[in-house]
Amino acid sequence: MAATSPPLKDELDIVIPTIRNLDFLEMWRPFFEPYHLIIVQDGDPTKTIKVPPGFDYELYNRNDINKLLGPRASCISFKDSACRCFGYMVSKKKYIFTIDDDCFVANDPSGNQINALQQHIKNLLCPSTPLFFNTLYDPFREGADFVRGYPFSLREGVPTAISHGLWLNIPDYDAPTQLVKPLERNTRYVDTVLTIPKGTLFPMCGMNLAFDRDLIGPAMYFGLMGDGQPIGRYDDMWAGWCCKVICDHLGLGIKTGLPYIFHSKASNPFVNLRKEYKGIFWQEDIIPFFQNLVLSQECTTVQKCYIEMSKQVKEKLGKIDPYFDKLADAMVTWIEAWDELNPSKAS
Repeated sequence: MAATSPPLKDELDIVIPTIRNLDFLEMWRPFFEPYHLIIVQDGDPTKTIKVPPGFDYELYNRNDINKLLGPRASCISFKDSACRCFGYMVSKKKYIFTIDDDCFVANDPSGNQINALQQHIKNLLCPSTPLFFNTLYDPFREGADFVRGYPFSLREGVPTAISHGLWLNIPDYDAPTQLVKPLERNTRYVDTVLTIPKGTLFPMCGMNLAFDRDLIGPAMYFGLMGDGQPIGRYDDMWAGWCCKVICDHLGLGIKTGLPYIFHSKASNPFVNLRKEYKGIFWQEDIIPFFQNLVLSQECTTVQKCYIEMSKQVKEKLGKIDPYFDKLADAMVTWIEAWDELNPSKAS
């Protein structure tokens, strides 16, 4: 019998931001080796990043980004994992899975290794149900279905744009929570996938994330973070808030839950606090902004939604700090760069 080809082998890229040698890939080899990797090297572009043999990859450093994008390279963050979104832009595949280099293969309660990528693919290829909550969670998983009282007219669901995975060991906490719970570890494995309801925001984490690039790719911009910026560690959350509003507007779904990865290393809470402290204040205005953001009926593509959103960011969040004027301009630059590199999908 011929060997079964890995799912979406020729339709999915794995994007990894890094500043170090990628030894962690050895643990992922059984799951990642058949796929193409896009490695985005942050920091010093003269440093050589070593990749274990046998992997099919392309690697971009800051010099490559500047060469490819020219003046528009200003929209790609430097000295921050937000640079990963450059990999989303240059990919030519339909699906993206992105993972951090301190994330390892987790085990389920039976001790079996979890193929995180395979679970993300299952999530993306099944519909979401954002319009009505199913109390048995994902009705499309084996052994589950729609419960009594679920409207038959909504049971087809909507296309899934994003699959948001979780983490065992080190939780994705903010700096204040890290400081008061320095020894806390997540050991709970919850065997659940659920759709985030329409109208509900969530804090998206970029370390174990997959998405349909054709459906939502242009909105997966991780903002201006890191070097020269007043804020960090809000890159993935910014992208998540933008994507959720756009998914709700365009009738797309987002799933969260499985798969788990093992997050191995806790970042320094004092360093994190320096990066986050403005965001901790600003988010009290940012969240209501996204909760009340309404896109016009003329916004029929992700690009059109994102450009209109950038105008509202400038108008309403620009009053909080000049940083948001700069961010709004970068959002437009990002779309221009995306459309230039992806002309067949341009708005």
